[in-house]
Amino acid sequence: MADMTSQDGALDRILVIIPTYNEAQNIESITNRLRRSVADAHILIADDNSPDGTGAIADRLASEDDHVHVMHRKGKEGLGAAYLAGFHWGLDQGFTVLVSHDADGSHQPEELPKLLAAIDAGADMAKGSRWVRGGSVVNWPKSREMISRGGSLWTRLWLGIPVKDATGGFNAYRASTLRGISLDEVASAGYCFQIDLVWRAVKGGFRVVEVPIEFVEREFGDSKMSRDIVIEALIRTTLWGVEHRASQLFGAVRRTARGRSAS
Repeated sequence: MADMTSQDGALDRILVIIPTYNEAQNIESITNRLRRSVADAHILIADDNSPDGTGAIADRLASEDDHVHVMHRKGKEGLGAAYLAGFHWGLDQGFTVLVSHDADGSHQPEELPKLLAAIDAGADMAKGSRWVRGGSVVNWPKSREMISRGGSLWTRLWLGIPVKDATGGFNAYRASTLRGISLDEVASAGYCFQIDLVWRAVKGGFRVVEVPIEFVEREFGDSKMSRDIVIEALIRTTLWGVEHRASQLFGAVRRTARGRSAS
């Protein structure tokens, strides 16, 4: 059980946000593991009105533990929307570090102290990474790995960000980082949401540090990944990239023109 303390107070109040939709088989185990891994952390379960009873399990966990909180949402509105609601709730409650964490067991709670240590060492955003040295995936089909690696490579090429696992969802943010990246302007719903946030953090001049993690394929329930989510990510990333590269080109042209006029 980790006791997280911080020199600058960054880790004084930690909130782990777990979006859920039909995760009745996983949510209690994940919650218990998180509470054992980082004893002082609070947990917000943001449930999208799961028909399998996940919300009722979350309510029971909250009634038994004052570090567990539940947000009942009207319906299935997407991973990004659930995280945004959770971030706003956490910021309003005064949490200093906010963590995005899947409910399905793919993100291992025992690795959370590594992300928090990176924040304590000065990172503005600590990103759990499968594709840096020391990172790995377990029980993933090669097709899924190729989609993930390809998505991150596509993002690096178009956006020019120095992040190897841009699509990873196990992340820790300083509250000041989330306040500085214009959360109200984030429109991405699914797979692309993680790219959107790290892209905003990099553009905003925040320090993003990748921390190696072991990503484990879920044992129970169904993956929420879909073809539509992947297509959304490719389209949005390409559009952002075109805009970014055009901005770079126009900036270079303007600088050249100014240089010629000055001479």
